[in-house]
Amino acid sequence: MKRFPVIGVLCVGAILGLSACSDDSSPAEEATKAAADLCTDLNALKADNAKLKALNPANATKDQVKDAYEAVQKDWEGVKENATQLKDAEREAVKSAAEDLKKSYQDLPGDTTGKDARTQLQPQIENLDAAATAAATGLRC
Repeated sequence: MKRFPVIGVLCVGAILGLSACSDDSSPAEEATKAAADLCTDLNALKADNAKLKALNPANATKDQVKDAYEAVQKDWEGVKENATQLKDAEREAVKSAAEDLKKSYQDLPGDTTGKDARTQLQPQIENLDAAATAAATGLRC
């Protein structure tokens, strides 16, 4: 039950971080999409479980229980799938951001000052920080 606050944070981050959809999305965008999909599936799981819980044992039919149970199981499958995709996407986002920083650093001209180097590397530093923070949050580090 302690995972719901973490998932909530991921959902908010996912909603705030969503950008235009395209086929060539970045690893960070893939992680954001996976987090949003996971949040959607978790909400569906909670809603369908609430419906199952709300069935009155005194008058619920076997078909009603079966239908509600199957909905919960379907939602659980989605949660498992998207949790795996989220972990993969977060790992890829950190890897990609770290490699982008490395490449950008290596591409700096030899006569670049420290100030200019830091300024030029700022976007890659920010991307790596965001990716590592998202992964750490997911892992509850």
